[in-house]
Amino acid sequence: MNTQKKIYIKKYELGSGIMVAVCDTELIGKSFEDNELVLKITESFYKGEEATENEVVRSLKHATIANLVGERAVKCALDNGFIEENNVIFVAGVPHAQIVKI
Repeated sequence: MNTQKKIYIKKYELGSGIMVAVCDTELIGKSFEDNELVLKITESFYKGEEATENEVVRSLKHATIANLVGERAVKCALDNGFIEENNVIFVAGVPHAQIVKI
């Protein structure tokens, strides 16, 4: 990924932890359905600051929980060892993954 900012990161303080929502920018406001799975990419939850891949990596290093949606967001987590391919699900073709650090 180049230095263009095409991913949103929104951070949430959770007592002793940090949750980050990471999402490809063009998915904001969209909803995807695949059988019983429904994925709603709401602006209120996902739309934070535009970020580069380096900023996403920095945020994921500190996060205790992460919610990732979209090809660029999930690829960044895969490429940097935060998740493995078998932990990615697809809802109507859109990749989605979650990370919980215990």
